[in-house]
Amino acid sequence: MTDRSDGRAPGSDTGGAKPTVVVLDYGSGNVHSAIKALELAGADVELTADSGRVAAADGLFVPGVGAFSAVMSQLQSVRGAEKIDRRLAGGRPVLGICVGMQILFDRGVERDHETEGLGEWPGTVEPLKADVLPHMGWNTVQAPDDSLLFDGVRDERFYFVHSYAAQDWALEGYGARKSPKVTWADHGGPFVAAVENGPLWATQFHPEKSGRPGIRLLTNWLATL
Repeated sequence: MTDRSDGRAPGSDTGGAKPTVVVLDYGSGNVHSAIKALELAGADVELTADSGRVAAADGLFVPGVGAFSAVMSQLQSVRGAEKIDRRLAGGRPVLGICVGMQILFDRGVERDHETEGLGEWPGTVEPLKADVLPHMGWNTVQAPDDSLLFDGVRDERFYFVHSYAAQDWALEGYGARKSPKVTWADHGGPFVAAVENGPLWATQFHPEKSGRPGIRLLTNWLATL
């Protein structure tokens, strides 16, 4: 992959075919900045919850802001869990962002209220143990050396806005199944900042708010589609 100073995908302005990405439309905020960032990274982007388009797209982008329970309720209103699960069953790439990452775990606990998540990964999303919340602003991450998502941006800072996160990781590889690549960050203690697990990738931070490093990260994801 050739690096670009503007972070856009190589060939994105040469007339070549662009990967298609559906941003799942279930009522989440912040989708317009996500759409713009994906377009800058080199994707042909559509905002929809249409089952056929979700299934047919090269990649599915799952945004998420606000409360874990509210996002799960909104997803249920468009049968989002079913659409995500069908893509993953067929090995079709999915990228979750912020609460769109959190809902991939078994459950979320907010103000002593527990909400069932999608259960793609074992674990619980809980309040960070930091003195200052929310964790808002730029932070570094510790990515595995073989991470594809962080290729070229492993030493960069990314933009976080959250008070909750998964702070443990339990899923390991077995047999021919490779162990997920887990990236960590720290705010009052370590938490999961990103995961690369077969076709299912996710970040706790917002790449669409992370400037050039965020666009490069999205470019890296698009390159795998």
